[in-house]
Amino acid sequence: MELTALTAISPVDGRYRSQLSSLAPYFSEFGLIRYRLRVEVEYFIFLAEKKIFKLPAAAKPAKLRSIYENFTEEDAQQIKATERTTNHDVKAVEYFLKEKLSALGAGDSVEWVHFGLTSQDVNNTAVPLLWKEALEEQFLPAMGNLVLRLSKMAKDWQGIPMLARTHGQPASPTTLGKEWMVFVERLQGQIAQLSHIPFAAKFGGATGNFNAHYVAFPEMNWIKFGNDFVNNKLGLERMQYTTQIEHYDNIAAQFDALKRINTILIDLCRDVWTYISMEYFKQTVKKDEVGSSAMPHKVNPIDFENAEGNFGIANALYEHLSAKLPISRLQRDLTDSTVLRNIGVPLAHSFLALRSLEKGLGKLLLNKDKLKADLEQNWAVVAEAIQTVLRRDNYPQPYEALKALTRGKAGISKEDIHQFIETLKISAKVKKELKAITPHNYVGVGFEF
Repeated sequence: MELTALTAISPVDGRYRSQLSSLAPYFSEFGLIRYRLRVEVEYFIFLAEKKIFKLPAAAKPAKLRSIYENFTEEDAQQIKATERTTNHDVKAVEYFLKEKLSALGAGDSVEWVHFGLTSQDVNNTAVPLLWKEALEEQFLPAMGNLVLRLSKMAKDWQGIPMLARTHGQPASPTTLGKEWMVFVERLQGQIAQLSHIPFAAKFGGATGNFNAHYVAFPEMNWIKFGNDFVNNKLGLERMQYTTQIEHYDNIAAQFDALKRINTILIDLCRDVWTYISMEYFKQTVKKDEVGSSAMPHKVNPIDFENAEGNFGIANALYEHLSAKLPISRLQRDLTDSTVLRNIGVPLAHSFLALRSLEKGLGKLLLNKDKLKADLEQNWAVVAEAIQTVLRRDNYPQPYEALKALTRGKAGISKEDIHQFIETLKISAKVKKELKAITPHNYVGVGFEF
């Protein structure tokens, strides 16, 4: 079979390809090759800038950068063809760049390509660079849009009282807006933590000590050179003491942070799903959509279910990535290589989930009547308010009195509460104060949005 959206094994590259095409420039094989080529070109230019060799007149930096800036699928196919001979992906990139330099008339300088490097100096800068740009250009903006949307919904609903439920049971009322802000605050906190984790890179030769660089140019400060190249040219953070590979501790921390963000969003999906089942929300209906192949009446909360499922797949993969990558035998084994090729997969599932979540949020229709009815049917929740006011006025055993009236009893009404208040030996002023408390206004302090 030819590879198409219908024949792809993974739904990421099959069923959902059209929704995830924006991630392909980062995580596809084409994308990885282009980022490797970018590192090789920038390193070649940097060697010349540091006077290690003289850049030929034919190889101006702008022309060199155009090699990766204008990189095509045909170029990538050429590199893959070379790889079939070399059986080494980074070496194939090196040979491609040398061919490009020769074509520019700079053949005398080709041996400065990949000078002193091992393949992991390229991989452990290319991968964190593509990961950094994918998060900054794709994921964080998407999360920012979601947080803004949730914040707006919270502001719109800040005055909507709602029966809270703890342990699944009716509890002191809250506001719908405040409950939305719970998720806004949680997401903002985790996004801030994620944003403070450095994008670490390894760059130091075969086993991290610049052995080849130093033996060729012992007078050069190669540590300063490496820091300058990685930190200032690539915008990453060079780890100072490494084996052949990067530690992966920071990227593991990023995976864990992303997993926490997804866990929060799973919590949101389940809450909204439950609110829909309680009829606090209805969903907009599209004329030609079908909710069930057998039950014509159904409008299922499928967007929140799809989101939950994809967040779960992403988290399972993040769990493996963060647990596996920081472990490598002695100075290096190859288990990180195949694992690193999959870092785009959990992010893709997170993107799918975000799209579903956004779609579901856009369908929500607030059912104010149901929220009001639920509050009206649960007057027992003002028992907390009454006993607290009575405590304030030093009334004897108020908690016990309200417990006897309300605990485990169904159908406590406004009349029941008011009749109870009338039996209390308190002033008329306090009775009036207590009768003014309702499930609709007992929602605590207002919140600023």
